Amino acid sequence: MGQLDGKSALVTGASSGIGLAIARRFAAEGATVYLTGRREAELDTAVAQVGARGIALRGDVSDLGDLDRLFAEIADRSGHLDVVVANAGVGDYGPLGAITEEEYDRTTTINLKGTVFTVQQALPLLTAGASVLLLSSSAALRATPGLGVYAATKAAIRSLARTWAAELADRGIRVNALTPGPVATPGGDELRAAFPHGDRPTAGEPAPPTPLGRTGRPDEVAATALYLAGDQSTFTTGAELLVDGGAAQL
Repeated sequence: MGQLDGKSALVTGASSGIGLAIARRFAAEGATVYLTGRREAELDTAVAQVGARGIALRGDVSDLGDLDRLFAEIADRSGHLDVVVANAGVGDYGPLGAITEEEYDRTTTINLKGTVFTVQQALPLLTAGASVLLLSSSAALRATPGLGVYAATKAAIRSLARTWAAELADRGIRVNALTPGPVATPGGDELRAAFPHGDRPTAGEPAPPTPLGRTGRPDEVAATALYLAGDQSTFTTGAELLVDGGAAQL
């Protein structure tokens, strides 16, 4: 018997990395999992890894028309959602003085607008006792030169988790922030590669160093997501759970 048997879950940005690891873990625990992503080929590959419980819904979370279509299909297929994981996000290297309007718009539109409207449009489908997970980042807790805009969006997401937890408490809906540190993912590798050569952490090294001496794995973040999604955390809301090897605290 799985921890999410009979439940329906949405994971945005699930084509790779942390989102895919969460979708795989949820499906293994018995959930029907809707995976979103912007690139169809990558999304199809991801769904094949998730298995029969995975359903691909291609779309961009920053496009409200795509969100309308996505939630209409979920309503037709399942009629409800028990778990929403707002994971879709991007990051660009841009120190103050070199931030471009294009990079600013891309980061804030996907990370912040996408999170806000994903959760807002999911509201009619959320069951009593549903769990909403917002993906923040340890970059919001520690200064990393060059990641100011990205870190600001992730700090805003943490704030949204507090506010929405209060707003949705009367429906029994829990909202929590899940905050990974340096984790080995394609997106993380791409962001690290954008740093100037002398400041660039390599894929096999902590970035920044963690007390555990290594980067994390997507499946380790997925294990914490499962805890927040399931019945083991029914008295946890408005919280932030760090999966960062102790980097922000030690």
